[in-house]
Amino acid sequence: MALNSMYEQLMGLPLFNGVSYNRISEIVGNTKLAFLKYLPNERIVNAGDPCTHLMFVIGGNVQLSIQNQNDRFRVTQTIGAPSVISPDFLFGRNTLFPATVTAVDTVSLMQISKNDFISIVQTDEVCLYNYLNYISTNAQKAVDGVIALTSGSLEERIAFWIIALTQRDAVNITLSCRQRDMYTLFGVQRSSFISTLDSMKERGLIDYTSSEIRVISRRDLRSLLLKIPD
Repeated sequence: MALNSMYEQLMGLPLFNGVSYNRISEIVGNTKLAFLKYLPNERIVNAGDPCTHLMFVIGGNVQLSIQNQNDRFRVTQTIGAPSVISPDFLFGRNTLFPATVTAVDTVSLMQISKNDFISIVQTDEVCLYNYLNYISTNAQKAVDGVIALTSGSLEERIAFWIIALTQRDAVNITLSCRQRDMYTLFGVQRSSFISTLDSMKERGLIDYTSSEIRVISRRDLRSLLLKIPD
């Protein structure tokens, strides 16, 4: 990879947004960066693997799949370059990847170890701000979302589930779950659940079958949750 091209890719990554070219060159010179390639359908991460590195998608697309233990509920999403895979699980009590990650097409990744990233944020206020802003936004989203689950409309609660379990740049989002399990989970009758899905479908927010909810536009769905940052 040409040096200038690598610098441009780094500057386009969300956690390096606003970092100067000169500072990027210092980071490249002082940090061990690993560049990895994956073929279509190749497994990159298994859910539950330790999150010991930041993994940046710098080429291609990856699919993230989150599911519960009995596989009755699954959320899949696709993210592409430039993006970072689950950066909020690098620190905290739970430092395990929440999703299984698979290459959709030929994928290029850049990895930075946890220790090297700590060194970067200790010496660069812009990187530190970007990371703190990312994890703080997710924390605030969770708090407001719990309130939405208890007091919001059914479509707001459905929207929160989707927003909370997906990254802001995600596309091709699908929730796979039996309708009976879904309306039981939300504590509503089947007729109310289907009526809400029909309304959301008519407005171009989702499409659905008896076993799936497919998000048409995460951005439009997020508009239902105006008080929840993303």
